Amino acid sequence: MRSDKVFEALHTLQNRYMLCQIASKATRKFHKPNTRIQDTTNDVLNRISENERANVMADPVNASDAQRRAA
Repeated sequence: MRSDKVFEALHTLQNRYMLCQIASKATRKFHKPNTRIQDTTNDVLNRISENERANVMADPVNASDAQRRAA
């Protein structure tokens, strides 16, 4: 269930507001056409819960920009 994924992700980021902001931004960046947004959100929450806080808070290397240009 998604609530379990949220509580697991809260172990990485204790601030619920920050978790919501990061998860929504990551969902928009990782979402692929023809897939369900729910699946993308679950994947993002899994990624957050599996990583450490420093890895989650690191600035991206503009990988999403390169991916958008290729499409």
